[in-house]
Amino acid sequence: MNVIISGTEYTYVTNVKADEQLRSSFFQLANETFEIDFEPWYQKGYWGDRYITYALSTEQKVVANVSVNVIDTTWQGQKRLYIGIGTVMTANEYRQKGLSGWLMNEVLREWTEKCDAIFLMANDSVVNFYPKFGFERADEYQCTMNIQQSNIISRKLDMTSAQDIQLLLSTYKFSNPFSALPMESNTELLMFCCTELFHEFIYYVEEYDAIVIAEHEGEQLICYDIYSSGNDVSVTNILSAVAAENTRSAVLGFTPKQTEGCTIEPLHEEDTTLFVLKIKENVFSSNKLMIPTLARA
Repeated sequence: MNVIISGTEYTYVTNVKADEQLRSSFFQLANETFEIDFEPWYQKGYWGDRYITYALSTEQKVVANVSVNVIDTTWQGQKRLYIGIGTVMTANEYRQKGLSGWLMNEVLREWTEKCDAIFLMANDSVVNFYPKFGFERADEYQCTMNIQQSNIISRKLDMTSAQDIQLLLSTYKFSNPFSALPMESNTELLMFCCTELFHEFIYYVEEYDAIVIAEHEGEQLICYDIYSSGNDVSVTNILSAVAAENTRSAVLGFTPKQTEGCTIEPLHEEDTTLFVLKIKENVFSSNKLMIPTLARA
């Protein structure tokens, strides 16, 4: 579909994945803007139908884009559908022409009535952009708990192994049973994070049938997420199986349902601010929560 924005004609396309030239152009723009390489993720077959691009192109070149991640979650026992907006980008020579704003309005027009909440993570340079579309800042909080190494064995998964990848995917189906706001049913996000960003930090604890995505930093274990089929084990026990000898605490990349024994502090992530669409659900306004790390597209 052709559209006129600020006197210039563009082609509006909502599926760059299907067009090799547009897809390649989209990958190039993402690399130039965010230093993200989507090509390996796409080639491995992980781009499904829950990561949706909304792009403007000219001469078969993507010049602006806003993407949507469709994410199921559960809040206080009730199923929810959340939309995460990301990969908001415009080629340098096409900025200040209203392209991102036009795309944002199209995304909101399509999704506002279909979901329970819409959120995005904004860079510091654009925090004044999103309130124009009805978004408001939301405070986030992060939990830290004391742990120490246990004698339970864990093993690091190999993300080049088909067997280990299948183990990850099958365990992910159970989601994070310990999370107050688990991000579910988006293998696109999961596999991008696990094959491109955190592939060295994925562990399996057979004793608890649990996958832990975590990184050791000094005396801290930074736990990005947990997936497990069992509810009869504690987060502490699972993380202790992954802890190193010198580990003293675990910083959680999700908000646990049970926060007893946790230290809860405001989350200040460099160059990142959470925005939530005001007219939809905002569970962050009256609860000390965070968007899980693996959903921070």
